[in-house]
Amino acid sequence: MSQPVLVWCEIPVSNIENACDFYSKAYGYKMEITREDGHASAVLNREMEHPSGNLFEAPADKLGGGNLVVHLQLAAGDSVEAAAERVEQAGGTVTGPLREMPFGRFTYATDPDGNAIGLFEPRA
Repeated sequence: MSQPVLVWCEIPVSNIENACDFYSKAYGYKMEITREDGHASAVLNREMEHPSGNLFEAPADKLGGGNLVVHLQLAAGDSVEAAAERVEQAGGTVTGPLREMPFGRFTYATDPDGNAIGLFEPRA
C-alpha cells in the first residue's frame, strides 16, 4: 500500500488581516482574504498550482500552543538564518536553536498567535 501525502494544513489565527501581513512578510506568501458565512480565511499562495494550506480566524481557545508543527521547506537559495530574521521582523518568535542534520538545517519559530512553525533548509 502506498503512503498518503500531506496536502493541506489549516492554521488558526486571531485576526486574518494581521496574520496575512505576518505570513506575507515572513515567508513571501501572497494571499487573498475571503469571507463566507461569517468565516474569514486566506489560502497560502493561492497563485500556486497546488496551494498547501490556509489561515482561518478562530476563537482564542483554539489558537497556538498545541502539539502540531507546520514545517515549511524554504525556497532554493533561502537560508534558515534569513527566514528566522524575517519571522522576528514580522512579529513572530524564533523558539529553537539552529540544528544541523544530514539532510539539511532547521529551527523552530512561532507566529504571533503561537502556532509552531519549523523552518527547513534542505542540503544543496
